Amino acid sequence: MAPPQAALDFVDFVNSSPTPYHAVKSASARFEKAGFTLIRERDSWASTLRPGGKYYLTRNGSSIVAFAIGRKWRPGNPVAIVGAHTDSPCLRVKPVSKKSNVGYLQVGVETYGGGIWHSWFDRDLSLAGRVMVREGDSVVQKLVKVDKPLLRIPTLAIHLHRQANFEPNNEIELFPIAGLAAAELNKAKPEEPKDEAMEEDEDFKPLEKMTVRHHPAVLDVVANEAGVDVASIVDFELVLYDTQKSVIGGINDEFVFSPRLDNLGMTYCSVEGLIASVSTADALEADSTIRLTVCFDHEEIGSQSAQGAHSNLLPSVLRRLSVLPGNRDAASDGSYEHVQHEAEEATAYEQTLTRSFLVSADMAHAVHPNYAGKYESSHQPAINGGTVIKINANQRYATNSPGIVLLQECARKAGVPLQLFVVRNDSPCGSTIGPGLAAKLGMRTLDLGNPQLSMHSIRETGGTADIGNAVKLFSQFFGSYGEIEPKILVD
Repeated sequence: MAPPQAALDFVDFVNSSPTPYHAVKSASARFEKAGFTLIRERDSWASTLRPGGKYYLTRNGSSIVAFAIGRKWRPGNPVAIVGAHTDSPCLRVKPVSKKSNVGYLQVGVETYGGGIWHSWFDRDLSLAGRVMVREGDSVVQKLVKVDKPLLRIPTLAIHLHRQANFEPNNEIELFPIAGLAAAELNKAKPEEPKDEAMEEDEDFKPLEKMTVRHHPAVLDVVANEAGVDVASIVDFELVLYDTQKSVIGGINDEFVFSPRLDNLGMTYCSVEGLIASVSTADALEADSTIRLTVCFDHEEIGSQSAQGAHSNLLPSVLRRLSVLPGNRDAASDGSYEHVQHEAEEATAYEQTLTRSFLVSADMAHAVHPNYAGKYESSHQPAINGGTVIKINANQRYATNSPGIVLLQECARKAGVPLQLFVVRNDSPCGSTIGPGLAAKLGMRTLDLGNPQLSMHSIRETGGTADIGNAVKLFSQFFGSYGEIEPKILVD
């Protein structure tokens, strides 16, 4: 039996998205194909946004918001939101990365997030990210993904290291090797092109040249991938990624073996769920809500950034949408007449927040067969057993009973299973964007995610059936929230 189509499509999404920048680019292409229109935060939306329209925007190229406006929208109406994040634990190239030792060229890296760093050893690694390139008088962003294995972090032979536990020092034992110093020394060095922009101030250099901060051979590869000269590279943000592709696996194709399941798994499902919910021509005709997907950067390091969940990104978008005129009757001269009164619109934002609902979508823990004792005996989520509702009495997750009732109704309508998860009382508990956004917005929130093994490893394991089920769940949530919400109201 062939694996589910959603799982195959997800594998393609992950393989094209080694960084948050690439994930946002991939998501943007999917929204464009589905008829969403690109808008920008810095522009006025008053003359652009219309009920029945579909739109998306990005911030920093690493966070994305997309929404579809019901044709019966009114200021202060609800917004149905699914929130995820685009980042994953990784190793990031340092601003000055040029290192060498005992004949090897090495690259200085910095840990990002809480990765299982020993899983990065003995893997075929390469570079991906964004490069800031000078084009005439402007500096533009270009994305790069080097498919060739360039780097490797070799383990020490067991003969020289007979410790039971492998706990590398992240500062001195995590540097990848990129080549041999002798090969670099013997390489003919072409004359470096002049940077015309610096000709007038040739004596003043605020920072060392990129060719001094990084190995020239590494810069050559990056420049070639970006299709530019080394001299035009002003700066970059590059991370290491595993060149082994995401694949379908297992005896019956029941698994996805993949990097970055946490959290590209839920990024993909939230994007495709929104697209699926508006796939028919009349999907928005009778809808009085806005359906919104947001995927943030920097969740793995606490969300405290201009493009993280604790920024003003979601509040500012919701504030602008909450006052969007809805009932506009065309006047005889072709202009629009706003039916809403100013007094009503003054509190539209607060009304929208109290009527809306956020599904915080971040991957969940599946029960591990070799460590079953680490899980609470009545809460052991199974891979392909359905999306997992995550609950924590200490509000590490924002789920409560009214939210569970609402989501259960969506799952019933969609015909997909759900599971429940709490951690053991003697175990630490992770968290998500859910509690922070719930507190910031005062919005009803529920935490969930698809189950997976090896969370934060360079190579993780999820279920093929769970992907399609989550897409169906989110699509149903978007499509039926306006109908269900008034029936499960707890003020």
